[in-house]
Amino acid sequence: MPGPNTTMLIEGTFEELAEELAQYIDSLKKAHGDDSSNIQSECAALLKENKKDEVLKKLVMGSQALNQAPEKEFIAAYNLLIHLVRQSPNVGMFLPKICAHLSAPITSSPANGGGLALSILGTVFNTLPQDHHEMRYHILLTILRVIRATSNFETLRPQLKQLDAWLEDWEMEESDDRKLYLAVSDVAGDAGEDEQAYTYLLRALRTFSADEASSPEARELSLRALKSALTHPTHFDFQDLTDLDSIQALRNSEPIYFQLLEIFNSDLLDDYNDFKDEHEGWVEESGLDGAALNRKMRLLTLASIAASSGQTRSLPYSHISRALQIPSEDVEMWVIDVIRAGLVEGKLSQLNQTFLIHRSTYRVFGENQWREVASRLDMWRNSLQSVLQVIQSEKQRFMQEKEEEANRAEQKLEHAQRGMGRGGNKNRQQRPMIDDEMD
Repeated sequence: MPGPNTTMLIEGTFEELAEELAQYIDSLKKAHGDDSSNIQSECAALLKENKKDEVLKKLVMGSQALNQAPEKEFIAAYNLLIHLVRQSPNVGMFLPKICAHLSAPITSSPANGGGLALSILGTVFNTLPQDHHEMRYHILLTILRVIRATSNFETLRPQLKQLDAWLEDWEMEESDDRKLYLAVSDVAGDAGEDEQAYTYLLRALRTFSADEASSPEARELSLRALKSALTHPTHFDFQDLTDLDSIQALRNSEPIYFQLLEIFNSDLLDDYNDFKDEHEGWVEESGLDGAALNRKMRLLTLASIAASSGQTRSLPYSHISRALQIPSEDVEMWVIDVIRAGLVEGKLSQLNQTFLIHRSTYRVFGENQWREVASRLDMWRNSLQSVLQVIQSEKQRFMQEKEEEANRAEQKLEHAQRGMGRGGNKNRQQRPMIDDEMD
């Protein structure tokens, strides 16, 4: 897999190494019944004329035989081929064929062939100069094909965080970015990584310009993303879709799909049931999972009525039962499910048959929601003002008490000083009398 840049150290001249590899390819071919292979002698003749690129063509065309090499010799043989190819000023002429060979099955090691191929492709990717943008891009696509064919998604996962940086550095066309994003989405989808598959599918959709939003490719990918979002068991926010130009273009090209998206984006279960009545049998005909849609619509409906519960922040069981069209004995189960989905936080009061709401998620944040936020901010401001008034009042009372206490202390001190003054005068008057007596 791609990683830090690496350096290959292989000793020998181009002529010596080319002859060695040609001889090895001939031996592999003859071992598998191709006695006519004579790459070594053909390369020797070309080397005498110093036609190195022609030699490389012979070696690269014959390198498919390396897929039959014993597992312990496979990597060394391919590394030698890559080393020779990198010495040519026309590296890009040879790498596509090598990538094609590595995308084919490694017949000598069916169990470990995918890992061997990825090891070589990673070496090619990492030994190429950083400015070989187009070649690095195409090698990465080959790596993705091998990963998908060998169900080896875990080797890709650590590299995904570098993908955007690579694309930014390579400055490819948007169509090329889209191709790479779709390749990652396909790999993730095949591996059962539905969230990753959806994420990279959305990235692919964002590469369409406004002018391309109605193109057949954009329409196809938009429908794919819409179906994925609708049926994914943990995906409840559809704003990521409705913000895309290609999705908005479905309003004209696929009006029923777009109507369904709008219902899941902001409407309730009653609206969804009306949609099914209006388009009877359409859900099943479109290949969507009706049971999954019903469940998701109930959870979204419960989230909506929780968000609109107002200042009471509570929902009676009877209200939930009617809104979700379920028996009253199933209410608690659905409330637990909506809490697990992360759409609402709260607790059930079996005694009062009420769901007490601590936090709820708005499905669409529009004008009504801004009004509610403004109303709550006004309430908080009024509460804070009341608290501030109480604090100021207490502060004034405290300061007044401290002032009164200081005044009382000052008065006591004055009284004490006056008393001491009177006592001192008396003592001074008596002292001479005592002195006279002593005389």
